[in-house]
Amino acid sequence: MILPTAYFAPLGWFEHYMQGDAVIEAYESFSKQTFRNRCVILSPQGERLTLSVPVRKAGSKQLTKDVEISYNTHWQHIHRQAIMSAYRRTPYYDYYEDYLIPIFEHRYKWLIDLNHATAETTVALLSNTMPTENEAGLPHITSDWQGQDIDRYWGDETSILDKLFRYGPETMTYF
Repeated sequence: MILPTAYFAPLGWFEHYMQGDAVIEAYESFSKQTFRNRCVILSPQGERLTLSVPVRKAGSKQLTKDVEISYNTHWQHIHRQAIMSAYRRTPYYDYYEDYLIPIFEHRYKWLIDLNHATAETTVALLSNTMPTENEAGLPHITSDWQGQDIDRYWGDETSILDKLFRYGPETMTYF
């Protein structure tokens, strides 16, 4: 299956990506205002927050592989803070935060490289293959977490981060 590159893609994108036969399309014309450089997270109140990676002005018909990230703003700090504010009270945030920090500290030149890093890190977390201090891996917490009505905010377009921080290893059962 051919998939577009995506920044912290939605659950459905990962469902196809993790089947192992997905190919990321890098030679398409870059489409603005898409998941290629945006993701949607949910605030604790269930409000949709769009996080956009700024890119250098793209010419007409610019290939996705040639899209450069702009660092004229502190977008990495803003994204990291927004994710922390939205998910710090979820069951798995503390387990996964340290694995995501390097993504926000590295200055990727190309959008496709950033998106590859988000995808590979997410797959490793979903597969529970990230190195941990605890050999038993992450604990499984039941989906009936009392801190928030999770199902009320379920949405197809929200980033995989929403499910990952709430469900941890059980996220795979939603594919």
